Amino acid sequence: MIRFISLQDTLALRSLVLRNGLAEQECINPQDLLPETFHLGYFDENNKLVCVLTCQKERHPKLPHEAYRLRGMATHPEARRKGYAKQLMLAAMEHIKNQLHVPYFWFNAREVAYPFYESLGFEYMSDEFDIPGIGPHKEMFKLL
Repeated sequence: MIRFISLQDTLALRSLVLRNGLAEQECINPQDLLPETFHLGYFDENNKLVCVLTCQKERHPKLPHEAYRLRGMATHPEARRKGYAKQLMLAAMEHIKNQLHVPYFWFNAREVAYPFYESLGFEYMSDEFDIPGIGPHKEMFKLL
């Protein structure tokens, strides 16, 4: 089941999956606290939170209209390859398009996730670049 969650709910998975066990409070982005930012979570059949994502309103200079940016998407290692992340992304895109009426969704994709985002129809809008301590990324976007 997919539902809106709090910032605090996202932090354990962000720490585990994205930040190599960094203290949870160190996994907070300044934009997490803005009123237009939202967090979604996927709960498995045992009501365990297994996948999270955050979306923040942030225009990108390469896009012609306002946009939302994906941040902090993380799936528990034991819950991968079950379609949870795909369902969560589709729910986020539907909310952004139909409820918030924002036409673009973008993010910095980790190299390991390029095929996943390509399968959802996202396109590249940058060459690969390195984020120190995290690794190779490319900017990706999709017109909703």
